[in-house]
Amino acid sequence: MSIEQAREVLRIEAAGILALIDQVDENFTKAIEMIMACQSRLVITGIGKSGIIGQKIAATLNSTGTPAFFLHPVEAVHGDLGIVDPRDVILAISYSGETAELNQLLPALKKRGARIIAMTGRPTSTIATAADVVLSMTVPREACPLGLAPTTSTTAALALGDALAVVLLNRKKFDARAFRRNHPGGSLGERLKVRVAEVMLTGAEIPRVALEASLTTAVDELNRHNLGAVLVIAADQEEVAGILTDGDVRRALARYQDWSSVRLSQVMSAQPKSISAELLAADALSIMQRHEVTVLPVTEAGRRLVGILHLQDLLGKGEFRFLV
Repeated sequence: MSIEQAREVLRIEAAGILALIDQVDENFTKAIEMIMACQSRLVITGIGKSGIIGQKIAATLNSTGTPAFFLHPVEAVHGDLGIVDPRDVILAISYSGETAELNQLLPALKKRGARIIAMTGRPTSTIATAADVVLSMTVPREACPLGLAPTTSTTAALALGDALAVVLLNRKKFDARAFRRNHPGGSLGERLKVRVAEVMLTGAEIPRVALEASLTTAVDELNRHNLGAVLVIAADQEEVAGILTDGDVRRALARYQDWSSVRLSQVMSAQPKSISAELLAADALSIMQRHEVTVLPVTEAGRRLVGILHLQDLLGKGEFRFLV
């Protein structure tokens, strides 16, 4: 009974997040442009559960390159309003859109010249009317059987906040090196300082085949190491000539009926992106993100193979874990 109830809660909340997809429209773009043009900070406000979600959104934005802080609406109308700069952009969160404390605060913020983005489940509410841009986050229903405790609605607000943060991160070209600068004292910051040589796989752990090997041999090596890729080596020089991934194999299956005559050079990706063993884990993450790959050969001058680095070696394998 309790297991099925728990699953039903997750189904309801998942449906709530999926319902947001069709609500992301030109207003989302306007909100992004407003924040990008902001010469000061993003001020996030809300009360109760929405306030807690607002604090998390502020923390995520700060760590990903968008200066933000949380302003409690009650404290604001009792003096903290002085911290708001007219150049600030306000993100006000209220599912009902009729939160009394926000209804009292927003006019004062507008008088200061700040622009307002409303995140609400009621696009025609008082808060929405006061805003310059409205981000709709209407959900089918709350997971609470009484329909009273904010559950699905707060999950939706959190997800929409993450969407804002990630789009802004990409617009600002915020990479792992910048992320590290924002986390100088944390375990993530320390681990991003580790050199590639300390986490790469070497020797027999490297999935590799000679350029002259058959495609069947390459697939066997691919399966044996389970890294999603095998390096193709020019045997006489130990140089990386290419890389064969799971995706390359799938495409080869669709293209060729007889593998016996297929050469590796026909299906591999030649001259793959690589990294030096002396660079930092942060540099590896940046390359992986920029080129949308999960495996990097580690090479010395002349593309001589010395190791291989997989995303899981950075994010979740062994003791080298990022605690985000």
